[in-house]
Amino acid sequence: MWHIHMIVLNLTRNTSLTNVGKFAGVLRLQANRVCLLSVDVACIKQRYMSSEAKRLCSENMTIKKIGTHNGTFHCDEALACFFLRQLPEYKDAEIVRTRDPAQLAQCDVVVDVGGEFDPKRHRYDHHQRSFTESFHSLCPEKPWVTKLSSAGLVYLHFGRQLLAHLTQLKEDDKQLEVLYDKLYENFVEEVDAIDNGISQYDGEARYSISTNLSARVSYLNPCWNSKSQDTEEGFRKAMKMVGEEFLGKLDYYQSAWLPARVVVEAAVKKRHQVDPSGEVLLFPEAGCPWKEHLFALEKEHQIQTPIKFVLYPDQNGQWRVQCVPAGLNTFENRLSLLEEWRGIRDEALSELSGIKECIFVHAGGFIGGNKTQEGALEMARRTLQAAAQSPANGSS
Repeated sequence: MWHIHMIVLNLTRNTSLTNVGKFAGVLRLQANRVCLLSVDVACIKQRYMSSEAKRLCSENMTIKKIGTHNGTFHCDEALACFFLRQLPEYKDAEIVRTRDPAQLAQCDVVVDVGGEFDPKRHRYDHHQRSFTESFHSLCPEKPWVTKLSSAGLVYLHFGRQLLAHLTQLKEDDKQLEVLYDKLYENFVEEVDAIDNGISQYDGEARYSISTNLSARVSYLNPCWNSKSQDTEEGFRKAMKMVGEEFLGKLDYYQSAWLPARVVVEAAVKKRHQVDPSGEVLLFPEAGCPWKEHLFALEKEHQIQTPIKFVLYPDQNGQWRVQCVPAGLNTFENRLSLLEEWRGIRDEALSELSGIKECIFVHAGGFIGGNKTQEGALEMARRTLQAAAQSPANGSS
């Protein structure tokens, strides 16, 4: 408007009154254009600076869909759906429970239904006659040969991404790969096996287990004689339950089990400083769960001479010498403490062994005690020496 005002001043100074009329229409036209321009700018500003466009954009965003079957539900698809919903890509996904092929075709990912296994199209069913896949068949570097269910299929393809998101570890982190293996072996594989009807052993079981995760999920389905056969609420409860259990396992393995592995690996690397044989480990703290890690680390580090004993302090500041078992699920030892020491205590044991400050050796020969670290180590050394001289002592 200041610009128009200056034009008027110039016109009145340099133009006769008769000519002013000619320019009046021009000025009005210019003024109208400026006004229209001001209105247009205001409209544009309001349109693009308001939240209306953002709101409309968010409303038009496509919601992801996870498809699975309706009706009676099982642990595997509840767990598969939970896994997917933990990923940023699917966290707000709608779960479509149906067997209608047309509806399933509209889903971004389909689990446990559809008769198709095609990772490229995110189809993860395992019920078709042609399906025989296991973790080992799809990832030959992994040992598990249990036939996969929808839970195992989703875990195999999304598990590392899932754990990276939940733990903030990177997908190529060695610790994440250890967690990935552990959670399959100690959580998901059980779900795969039960869903596919694979027994843990040959022959008839002496007793039944009805409190496993798969059994608890099945109890959330409506009873056969319930008036309502609606399974939607039960499925939501199942997803919540399996999710809480999985996250609880993950928390334990990340916060307690993995740190134990670090302790065991450090002890393995320093074992020759404890004893030249390399067959004795020393743990500076009590309570560290070491057995499973030790067997895994022996393979990983290709240790030729198996480790026989571990030393650690107890809660009273005394020391324990414990035999390494022959395997995770056996009471047999690689090398038991000397037979003549077993069941003997205190001074009698010290006199018999010639080792000061002995406390006990268990009647089973798998553990002993001494008041000092040096005494416990000497108990291990004497046993190793005796075994070298008389291999018949061996394990028991």
